[in-house]
Amino acid sequence: MNIQIFGTSKCFDTKKAERFFKERRIPFQRIDLNRYGFSGGEFDSVLRAVGGVDRLINWDSRSPALDLLRHTDDVRTKEDYVFDDPRLVKTPVVRNGKRATAGYCPEIWAQWCEEDKK
Repeated sequence: MNIQIFGTSKCFDTKKAERFFKERRIPFQRIDLNRYGFSGGEFDSVLRAVGGVDRLINWDSRSPALDLLRHTDDVRTKEDYVFDDPRLVKTPVVRNGKRATAGYCPEIWAQWCEEDKK
């Protein structure tokens, strides 16, 4: 398994994701979204894996940009806003190769662990 956890230091779900993999002794790479953000390739890979930008956006955050994003159907505009402002991303984003999740998804991560054991 090649786990990458994209999150922020103040996000409790990111901390819980890290603990999930630590408890199972699965090595992971942690990337601070506020400091480094996504590279272009990582962002495209995550978008494909989670099923589009709407599933990657944290609709509960308090950002003025969300008002614009709620009222636009232009996918490219949404992607540009989320890429430029990682605070709009639902964290943690956990990547395992070409697969990824947005938000706290321990059930899916547990499936990855079971598949890796086989």
